[in-house]
Amino acid sequence: MKQITRSCLGAIGAALIVSTVAAIPVVAQAKGAGASVATAAADLKWNDVADFPGLKMAVVSGDPAKGAAHFFMKFMPGFAAPLHHHSADHYVTVTAGTLVLNIDGKDVKLPAGSYFSFSGKKHHMTRCDAGAECVLFIDARGKWDVVPEGAPKTGAKKTEVKK
Repeated sequence: MKQITRSCLGAIGAALIVSTVAAIPVVAQAKGAGASVATAAADLKWNDVADFPGLKMAVVSGDPAKGAAHFFMKFMPGFAAPLHHHSADHYVTVTAGTLVLNIDGKDVKLPAGSYFSFSGKKHHMTRCDAGAECVLFIDARGKWDVVPEGAPKTGAKKTEVKK
């Protein structure tokens, strides 16, 4: 039994060493290569979002109107968006305020430092708690839009969020 355990541990250890050694050239090759972006909070360029009073956006990479992008969104305290979804999968960090998501009829309060993601056009409602504006950092994997739910088919309007 001990020999099997030692053999297994030895094999796992060898695999870890091989994978670690194999990764070293990649890290070494990356040194000094590539690009960087650094933007201070004071330098973000906030723009009103058309058709969404109380909503602002600051794009830091990509173009949300065309495809994948990284951007901040700012909601004024009390801002609320009714049931909707987004076509793009997205990954979000709450950087300020307390965001309240209603997912499957249940409110989830997310204070600054919280994370959430939506994929597959997951329906939800969004609200910024009173008291402080909510700021989110969004990693959208495709063109950003807001698609309302529950509206009559003739009145349903897919809105692309333009910067």
